[in-house]
Amino acid sequence: MTDCWSAAIERKALTAKLSADDLTLIRGERCLFQGLGFALNPGELLLLRGQNGSGKTSLMRAIAGLLSLESGEILWGGEPVLQQRQLFHGSLVWLAHSSGLKADLTLVENLEFERALRPQSVHEPEHVFERLGIERLKGLPVRFLSAGQQRRVAFARMLLADVPLWLLDEPFTNLDQDGRELVIELTEEHLASGGLCVMSAHQDVDIAATIKTVSL
Repeated sequence: MTDCWSAAIERKALTAKLSADDLTLIRGERCLFQGLGFALNPGELLLLRGQNGSGKTSLMRAIAGLLSLESGEILWGGEPVLQQRQLFHGSLVWLAHSSGLKADLTLVENLEFERALRPQSVHEPEHVFERLGIERLKGLPVRFLSAGQQRRVAFARMLLADVPLWLLDEPFTNLDQDGRELVIELTEEHLASGGLCVMSAHQDVDIAATIKTVSL
């Protein structure tokens, strides 16, 4: 069941950086969520918690503007996302279940393509590769990388983008313990620098930041 937010939080949504009010989404004959709202400010994490099929990915796709809602709207900086699609999409990066990488291109070629799509951070690519443990993989076509390695390449794409909003859909999938700890560390740094994050997970996550939870 979706968490109910107080009237005070709903009023705060009017000035939050990312907010939503009275969201309803129906897929087929099933209502995934109804009357859902949230308000997220810089430095905060919105945790979408629930089992497989509960609607976490659908909500994230709706936030990104990839699914149409039955009711409600999503706001970015107090303005409807639908009225500023280009600005909003240029302000986010999304780590989905699929890495979204081109299998026949190398790690570097994939990231060079991505770097042309949005503003870039001050991080040097070589430093990012080293931190993620993928520097020795630079010349390999992505098809030869394991699922966990491809996940790390997808994170490199996020670190190299200078955007405030991260959408992380089950970011711990296919990662070992070191990889999971690295995801938490990177997310904490992003939030500490004033970024925002929406993350889906099956359970609570231990991240040093203000966490708001929606249970689906």
